[in-house]
Amino acid sequence: MAIRGALGATALRVRCPSLECTKCSSNAGSSSSGIRRGRSHGRVSFSAKDVSAFGRNASLLPGGGVAVGDVGVRSTQRRRPQGIYAEVKVQLEASGKDTADSLPLTNKILELLKDDGDPVNSASSDSDRAEFLDAAKKGNLVPVYRRIFSDQLTPVMAYRILVNEDERDAPSFLFESVEHATYGSSVGRFSMLGAQPAMEIIAKENILTILNHEDGFREEKIVDDPMNAPSEITDQWKPVMLDGLPEVFCGGWVGYFSYDTMRYVERKKLPFSHAPEDDRGLPDIHLSLYKDVVIFDHVSKLVYAIHWVQTDSEKFKTAEDAYENGKAQLARLVNRLQNGQRQKLSTGAVGIKIGHYWDNKQVSNLTEEEYKANIVKAKEHILAGDIFQIVLSQRFERRTFADPFEVYRALRIVNPSPYMIYLQGKVVNRPLAGTRRRGKTVEEDLQLEADLRQDKKEVAEHVMLVDLGRNDVGKVSKPGSVKVDRLMDVERYSHVMHLSSTVTGELLDDMKSWDALRAALPVGTVSGAPKVRAMELIDELEPTRRGPYSGGIGHVSFNGDMDIALALRTMIFPTFDRYNTLYSHSTTAGTKNRREWQVYLQAGAGIVADSNPDSEHRECINKAAGLSRAIDLAESAFIQQ
Repeated sequence: MAIRGALGATALRVRCPSLECTKCSSNAGSSSSGIRRGRSHGRVSFSAKDVSAFGRNASLLPGGGVAVGDVGVRSTQRRRPQGIYAEVKVQLEASGKDTADSLPLTNKILELLKDDGDPVNSASSDSDRAEFLDAAKKGNLVPVYRRIFSDQLTPVMAYRILVNEDERDAPSFLFESVEHATYGSSVGRFSMLGAQPAMEIIAKENILTILNHEDGFREEKIVDDPMNAPSEITDQWKPVMLDGLPEVFCGGWVGYFSYDTMRYVERKKLPFSHAPEDDRGLPDIHLSLYKDVVIFDHVSKLVYAIHWVQTDSEKFKTAEDAYENGKAQLARLVNRLQNGQRQKLSTGAVGIKIGHYWDNKQVSNLTEEEYKANIVKAKEHILAGDIFQIVLSQRFERRTFADPFEVYRALRIVNPSPYMIYLQGKVVNRPLAGTRRRGKTVEEDLQLEADLRQDKKEVAEHVMLVDLGRNDVGKVSKPGSVKVDRLMDVERYSHVMHLSSTVTGELLDDMKSWDALRAALPVGTVSGAPKVRAMELIDELEPTRRGPYSGGIGHVSFNGDMDIALALRTMIFPTFDRYNTLYSHSTTAGTKNRREWQVYLQAGAGIVADSNPDSEHRECINKAAGLSRAIDLAESAFIQQ
């Protein structure tokens, strides 16, 4: 199955404070700062051996700089509010006439940097080894990494290098930030991707399947709660982060939790036996464990290639063996990125307007009359005091010859979505409800914002969801720690603006991020309030299971950091054999056959006491239209008619 989507609001973020990391320490530069004392953050340093390569007139400057004549080269590091920022800035300092030495000096620097493809830490093998061995004393899961320039590589291109066009069933991921942020924000800074996971966990109701790709075995068993499986596996590891890595996801679990994972928690009120028809047979949970991860830092223009090494594995006699093996694995990853076969990506030709409209290509699992009738039934429950609000969805289906990755590329244009930041030491629930389109001018944009803030229906619905978020966070937080940090701010995105609030709480000492996830999914913005009763009614009114839609898609780091986003603006391309209609479309030149894909789009609307069935149905159509437009754009751009 391929899931391609611009994710909705981040539902849950958890930052685990237990990581061995000096960046979180106020005395990071002191002798008690842990495994990275003396390690330069993104700093170019030269050894005496390096200096001799510059010639007889070269000398070593304090702090690792080099001087030749009157020309000096130094590296600098900058401090920002969030700590030391890993940025290299090489300064050529010249005084007077002897600047002729600057050219050979600069060329020599480039040679040194080219030695191992690492633009930041050349000739650092010994220090890397020492850092790794020191880290191995503090934990049993340690990364090795390399930094390379990103000026000839993009996330999309890197993904296509690691995942061949024909490998549509191969587990992989690409998290992009396609809306670049203003200075000082992490939104838009990082993109992450990975392929060939070490392990997969697949849960379908109470059947758990574990695919261990490293050791080559498959295990299948019946369990009460499959959500315990990933934490049971990773509890045996003690990860140690290295200082030069960015503070984002660098390895761990990636995948999705479907809407139906709530049934593992509420077994009596929401049993699988009472769920709607499961006509697609998609997993309820699908997670992959990635020890190889590639991170793009769009600010520093660097790519981080990372490989995690389990130092106490039976494969290694010593930590030295583990390090050497890890470096070899890392070298293979870097070689693929730098020298792997680069598939030519079609540039596409946009011949249609990128707007929203609806046509008859989509077939819903509910007729318009059936959906409106469900709204009327829901309002009856609201007026009776059974619920306060409910989100009713409908699923649309269409077929296309556009490849899933081509549709994803088109979706980046039609509906770009920013990547959210991590918050230190918090459990965070961010309700987003209440929507207006973006204005064509600044004045219209501000007028639409004022209209949104004054809409009593939107405000009332949002407040209910904030209360529901406080309840979810409170289940796993320390007493008295739950608070609303932000209430009804307006967040702007490429096409729409939303009312947004932020609820935070301190995670209980005996709780993990998995417990927070269990308490949060599915969030109230996609189910209703009270949550369980609303979900019972959804089971009665919606004819088919939601699957990944309105569940969570994201990642859980080795150290427990979690970032899960709502799967709202999402398309699902099943890759099972029964969906394969064979390759029945060919290009004009006849050089490329195409498979016809069956695509599922799903959208919902929040129903309250004064909801208008016609308006809510139109809202569903408008939400799904943006996704459908991405398919149209992909067909127009990438398929030769």
